[in-house]
Amino acid sequence: MSEVKTVNGYQIKKLQDGKWWLVGHDQEAVAGPFDSESSAVEVAAVFEDTPAPRRRSDK
Repeated sequence: MSEVKTVNGYQIKKLQDGKWWLVGHDQEAVAGPFDSESSAVEVAAVFEDTPAPRRRSDK
């Protein structure tokens, strides 16, 4: 088994489907599938999670 790479806080893993995925710290796939490891690494280098919108409180 190949060594897992970490790029920009995401692990680059080849999952059971044979494709490459960006995996978060909670081990959930966050982006993919990618046909090659290098494609996944390129995306991980610039990938940023979008935060959930904040709720406004109505007073």
